[in-house]
Amino acid sequence: MTENNLHPLDDYHDDSKRKMRNFVRKTVTRPVVKAFVKPHVEGFDNVDGLTGAYIVVGNHSSHLDAPMVFSLLPKHMTENLATGAAADYFYRRRMISKLTSVFFNTYPIERKGKVSGPHTGAAAGMTGRLLRDGIPILIFPEGTRARDGQLGEFKPGAAALAIKTDVPIVPLALEGGHEAMPVGNVLPHLGHPDVALYIGKPMKAKPEESAEDFIGRVRCYIEAMLEQRTAYPDMTR
Repeated sequence: MTENNLHPLDDYHDDSKRKMRNFVRKTVTRPVVKAFVKPHVEGFDNVDGLTGAYIVVGNHSSHLDAPMVFSLLPKHMTENLATGAAADYFYRRRMISKLTSVFFNTYPIERKGKVSGPHTGAAAGMTGRLLRDGIPILIFPEGTRARDGQLGEFKPGAAALAIKTDVPIVPLALEGGHEAMPVGNVLPHLGHPDVALYIGKPMKAKPEESAEDFIGRVRCYIEAMLEQRTAYPDMTR
């Protein structure tokens, strides 16, 4: 079976599936997230009017990260946003893969690349096809959750895709997820811990900028948002 048959792009434009994702977001994902943690979101104005294809790039330290992104970003972003999900973790069982797809509009990726990250090969091909078809994508460029909660190395795959498809990157800084639900925990800690989502301004690659340099700029921006705890960091500091 070809990749096109496995992942028809029509699925990502299907209005009934979009309505289902919006319904799930309103009635399940967002209420569940708010039942366990106390979220703070900043930077909605940075993405006002953002349409078409782009790549949302965020740091990754908890299984709370994807639910936070899909429940707390504005509707005009989440209704079409798709993301790759680790095939070895989320696609081993049919029911889990179906639920993951409904909740997070996913497609499977193989976590084999240690240098470039998971968005290479067939996964990069699918991601590129979606971007060229106007579908925004969420990528965690660290490749896996940071075990210590610290900001890790960003693989250049997301930046390479942004350059190749000529789309912007929207930087996201996710704060508090590791403390609320560290790797190994099935549920967040009790006590309604604080978490935050900082939505940065979309960034485009500079002329002749390499993928490594571009993702380095994105990482610096996310690091500044985390350190300054704001969606509007002072990049001169």
